[in-house]
Amino acid sequence: MPYLSQIALNPRRRQAVSLLSSPHRLHAAILAGLAVQPVTERILWRLDTNTPHRAEILVLTESRPSWQHLIDEAGWPGADGGHPRTADYTPLLERLALGREFTFRLTANPVQSVPHPTKPSEQQLARLKARTEQSDPARRPRGFRVAHRTAAQQLNWLLTRAERHGFIIPQAPTPPPAPGLTTDTAHTPGPAVAITNRDILRFHKHRNGPRLTLSTATFEGRLRVTDPTALRTALLQGIGPAKGYGQGLLTLAPARADAAATNA
Repeated sequence: MPYLSQIALNPRRRQAVSLLSSPHRLHAAILAGLAVQPVTERILWRLDTNTPHRAEILVLTESRPSWQHLIDEAGWPGADGGHPRTADYTPLLERLALGREFTFRLTANPVQSVPHPTKPSEQQLARLKARTEQSDPARRPRGFRVAHRTAAQQLNWLLTRAERHGFIIPQAPTPPPAPGLTTDTAHTPGPAVAITNRDILRFHKHRNGPRLTLSTATFEGRLRVTDPTALRTALLQGIGPAKGYGQGLLTLAPARADAAATNA
C-alpha cells in the first residue's frame, strides 16, 4: 500500500540547513524513516520551499514510514503544524479515469541523450577515453545525459513525454476581452502548464568525490488522463532521472470542476 507523507522542516535549525543544502544527505535521512533496512522499495520525494520560513518534503513510499527523527532533528517537535502527515495514496490512484482532469505539480530533471557532450565533465571525459580504447568497435556506445538548459527546452521535454505517461496537457483557456474592449492581436492558446521554478543543484555525494550538477524545473498546470494505467505507473515510479535526488515525483489534485462536483 503506497503512502504519501508531508514533513515540515525548520530552515533555521542547523540540521535542517545541512539537509536542505544537499539532496544526497536529505535522501539518506528520508531512507532512515523506513523500518526495513536496507531499503529496497521505490522512494520518491520532492522538496517544496515556497517560503523562507518553512520547507516541506513530500515523500511517496510503499510501506508506512516514521518521520520522528526528522522532526526531532530538523523540524518543530511538539509545535502546532509541526507534526508530519501521512495518508494512504490508494484513494487517489483509484480516482484516475479516462478523460478526468487534475491540476499537477512536478519537479524534474529534464535531460536528453547525446553521443558526445559539447562541454564534457571530468567523468564524461573519462568515459569518452574508455570508449576509444574499447576492444569491440562494433558495440554501440551508451549516450550521455545532458541537461536541457532553457525554459523552452524543459517545457518541450515535458510535453513530448506526457502521453507516454498516460496524460496530455490541454490548451489553456483564452479569456475574452473585457466588455467594450477589442484587440487586434490574435491570441493563440498555449498548453495549460507553466514552469514556476528553475534551479541548478550542485552537491557532493562524498566529501572528496566529484561534484554533481542537476538542472531542475518545477512544472505546475493541468492534465487530462488518457491512460489511467500508465499514469498510475508514473505516479508510483516517477518521471525522468535523478529520482534519488528529489526529482520525478508527480502529484495531483482535483481540478476545480471535479472538486466542485465532489463537494456538491
